[in-house]
Amino acid sequence: MNLNRLLAFVFISVSGASLYAQEKPLANDSILVQDLEEVIVTATRTVRQLSSVPLPVTLISKKQLKKTGVIRLDEILNEQTGIITVADESGFNGIQVQGIASDYVMILIDGVPLVGRSAGNFDLSRLTVGNIQQIEIVKGPSSSLYGSEALGGVVNIITETPKDSTLHGNVSHRIASFNTHDSNINIKQKFKKLGYSLFANSLFSDGYDLVPENPGQTVEPFNNYTLNGRIFYDFTKNLRLFTSGRYYKQEQESSLFLGDELLEGDSNLSEANLHLRLNHGANAKLDFEYEFYYTNYIANEFLQSPITQDTFSESDFNQNLFRPEVRAMYAIKPNNTVTLGVGYNHENLDRTFFDERVTFDSQYVYAQYDFYPLEKINMILGARFDNHSEYQSQFSPKASLNYAFNDNISLKGSIGYGFKAPDFRQLYFDFTNSAVGYTVLGYNVAVAKVQELEEQGQLIDILFDLDDLAEPLQAESSVGYNLGAAYQNGKLRLGLNYFRNDFQNLIDTRAIARRTNGQNVFSYVNFDRIYTTGLELDINYKVSNTLTLAGGYQLLYAKDKEKKVALERGEVFARDPASLQTVALDNTDYFGLVNRSRHTANFKMFYEVPRWNFNANLRINYRSKYGLFDSNGNGIIDDFDTSFVDGFALTNIALNKTFAGKYTLQLGANNLFDYRDEENIPGLAGIQLFTKVNIQF
Repeated sequence: MNLNRLLAFVFISVSGASLYAQEKPLANDSILVQDLEEVIVTATRTVRQLSSVPLPVTLISKKQLKKTGVIRLDEILNEQTGIITVADESGFNGIQVQGIASDYVMILIDGVPLVGRSAGNFDLSRLTVGNIQQIEIVKGPSSSLYGSEALGGVVNIITETPKDSTLHGNVSHRIASFNTHDSNINIKQKFKKLGYSLFANSLFSDGYDLVPENPGQTVEPFNNYTLNGRIFYDFTKNLRLFTSGRYYKQEQESSLFLGDELLEGDSNLSEANLHLRLNHGANAKLDFEYEFYYTNYIANEFLQSPITQDTFSESDFNQNLFRPEVRAMYAIKPNNTVTLGVGYNHENLDRTFFDERVTFDSQYVYAQYDFYPLEKINMILGARFDNHSEYQSQFSPKASLNYAFNDNISLKGSIGYGFKAPDFRQLYFDFTNSAVGYTVLGYNVAVAKVQELEEQGQLIDILFDLDDLAEPLQAESSVGYNLGAAYQNGKLRLGLNYFRNDFQNLIDTRAIARRTNGQNVFSYVNFDRIYTTGLELDINYKVSNTLTLAGGYQLLYAKDKEKKVALERGEVFARDPASLQTVALDNTDYFGLVNRSRHTANFKMFYEVPRWNFNANLRINYRSKYGLFDSNGNGIIDDFDTSFVDGFALTNIALNKTFAGKYTLQLGANNLFDYRDEENIPGLAGIQLFTKVNIQF
């Protein structure tokens, strides 16, 4: 019996047995019913009760992470309303929030940013959930606090802290399909002044192959490791030190068939983070935080012919970020707090296809006033100013309001400005595809490189006035609106949110010259104006002490304003496959932007059997059809395109049984009904059965 059949047998046996369990009332809520004392820090940089925050915020607790059986960050984010994971050309999974691409969503760990976006997406699978206390997701522009890359929102991963002098921790091992093994060890302890935590994770897999008849695998074998150590020291009750060091390393085989020739190699990633923070309570009203942060991300990839040993491709990526910041929080009176912050970013990148190591420097200052002008109204006013070495200075304001009609009903609204600075690739890239012959140039090097190609006789035409590249490339920006209502009582919680995000100066490629080989020279320019708008609905209903149901739905429209104008003018055409006639299209034929689904939904059921110390959960995630690319060449995704991916639903299930209060056996299945789309979704591996043993101490 192979591993998959063994896991399936055990899974089905336990699933069947659970049907005979008898209910017994529970004192505690199920894992999706939020305690009113749950607090978040990401939305305001201060501790706030979740229900009172005047912004669209999602909180994922550790209890939920444990019981659903997820092991990487992308898995749990994909189950949240208004969020889907989307792969880029590198294969990395990033998240799309309210229809906004992953490039514009900042990823934080304990409040500081992570780097390493070689192709746009931040690879969420780099982050294990083994030592996470909670995950906080703020939707909509957040540049008023976090600056660039927070244009679409923020995901903040908050790690666990020790609580008392007893040694606490857990050891776990998870085995899953494709010979996938995930192991964790996590310990923490807090003495009178000194606390510490140590965490280690190991993940390795044989990968998988969705198309066995083709040479090579869809995902090659890989292994990675995460180490995280943290120290907490209280000099006094008003002076506390936090230090954290984290290291991640991944190794993966790689292969490529070029014609009949097999190329082999490997890719390696490593990441190191150092975080220091000193909290100083100057007096009862004034607190300071002094923070120092450094991170380094390195990636390299190598392919060669195993027969001739000739190198086919080799690339390197080495990014560093150094950031000190000082914050002050002053309580003018209860529930009225001013937050001030000032900081400096120094960032550099050494990458293949750059002429030299390039550097960004920026200084920033931000302020926020969180106050209650009336007893039932909470307002937050904030703004940030960023001064950058490579683009125009940015001023990012934001205002939000929460009005509590009573203890059960509240209205929330916010408006904010977000921006994303041009990245290193968009400014300094110098890449020529040796196989096809096209060239991509960063904005800051484009003029010199085009002139160099012209002098070498490699151009037949220049398609773009190079004087237009004399002005600095502008930062991408958006204005985002959120307006929502919330209702909650003892059993039912409802949330409804309308959102609108209007973008300007989006950066994309445009042909600026034509080479003698017939291929184009591309560079990056500002021109797009797009918007995303829609509704989000969240429902959570506690049927009984043992059963909780939850669901979420997002309606999304994401379109290019300039394309809509062209459609209104009758300037966009397509061939109707039914009549075989070329027809003028209108806005009713315009489906929207690439990789955006009109409808996404989720359903969750959490069930407890206290008599057996047993619980089960079922989660279903649905995504409606979406277009991958413009297949008929008219510049939009329309109803006549043939690149649509059909809508689909994924079902995940997990069963948990605890013995003697500290030994937990978990059985589960992701993608229970084995949905696959080998051509369009290579990152979807089919059914994955797993079992996990966890020992708590």
